[in-house]
Amino acid sequence: MSAGSVRGKKAFAWVPSLYLAEALPFSAVMLISVVMFKDFGLSDAQITVYTSWMGLPWVIKPVWSTIVDNLKTKRWWIVSMQFLLGVCLAMVAFAIPTRFWLQATLALFMLVAFASATHDISADGFYIIGLGARDQELYVGVRNTFYRVGMVLGQGGLVMLQGLLLKSGLLGGSLAWAAVFAVIAVVMLLLGLYHGKALPNVERQVHGRFDCAVQVREFLGTLALLCRKPHVVTAACFILLFRLPEGLLVKVVPLFLTRSAADGGLALSNVDFGLIYGTISVIGLLVGGILGGLLVSRYSLRRCLWPLVLCITLPDLVYVYLSFNPLHSLWFIGTCVCLEQMGYGLGFAAYTLFLVSFSRGERSTAVFSICTAGQYLGGVMLPGMLSGLISGSLGYRMFFVVVALCCLVTFAVTALVHIEEKD
Repeated sequence: MSAGSVRGKKAFAWVPSLYLAEALPFSAVMLISVVMFKDFGLSDAQITVYTSWMGLPWVIKPVWSTIVDNLKTKRWWIVSMQFLLGVCLAMVAFAIPTRFWLQATLALFMLVAFASATHDISADGFYIIGLGARDQELYVGVRNTFYRVGMVLGQGGLVMLQGLLLKSGLLGGSLAWAAVFAVIAVVMLLLGLYHGKALPNVERQVHGRFDCAVQVREFLGTLALLCRKPHVVTAACFILLFRLPEGLLVKVVPLFLTRSAADGGLALSNVDFGLIYGTISVIGLLVGGILGGLLVSRYSLRRCLWPLVLCITLPDLVYVYLSFNPLHSLWFIGTCVCLEQMGYGLGFAAYTLFLVSFSRGERSTAVFSICTAGQYLGGVMLPGMLSGLISGSLGYRMFFVVVALCCLVTFAVTALVHIEEKD
């Protein structure tokens, strides 16, 4: 079945659930673990280094992306990885109450990260070959929204669940966290069953034996192809540095919201934190993500780029305000977070569509995986590893001022990037 025949199918039956499945393991490894490690007594610097280091598989995933391209089908990889992720997350749940919980969870989280990165390669490739260019533009807001909803539900709803279980007295701290990861494991297994039926067949089955030399040549060939793309230098700067402010924020904001007032935080409970990230911010995220995709689809990426860049950067100032003026109600804090999430949804739609359009052509799946690897390296892993050290040495107030200044980097790479009028 060709990709063209799939365009007539209802992509809404699989695009939202596919990117929800892509987000949940990432949320477990990179976001939920932040709050859990904080509850277990680790410092900001330890938490950000450990959890950022676990982003390594998303950075180096292009190394094995050719395997996903050349063995089986992307549909097969998607379903297989979802089942593997369910099993690994269940093992995390069993490991948390043990005496060696830190070593066991770090090892299992790294395994989850490798499986999740492999799932990302296949899911993003499936999105590109399963939808035409016009449909990719139309659904970019949907995929981004449900990806972020998955992370928000993880970092919000599941953290809230842990707080409610702890508050009710039904489970202690470690058992409550174990229950959270058991829930994620069950959801991933159910998504694997669903996608085994819902994903359309868009590829021909590839049977082959893995040959290391061939895969190395394929990878080097993809790198050479990428280097020959027009305006590759400015595109690389855009991909690596566009998300720098968010990369600094993503791990410190949960710590800032939940640390005590004596530590410079807002002293939210896990229940309040989960309420904000699981409900209020979802509203902003849904509006921003879908509206961003619709705007780009209608007016083109070139025309919408700068307005959406302002949307993704300026709302970062809410954390500067909250750090200097912490005495506000829960709903005011939630409104600030909602505004930041709405701006993120708007701006990230433009960023994702740039990655998709830049990757089109020969070896699109492998090229896209390299682009997203650069995104994680410059926008998640390296800034995340440094964020705890910076906030620990400067304090939350000056840390958020530094993040606001880093928005100038986003402006600079946006000014340099080249976008064709047709995009």
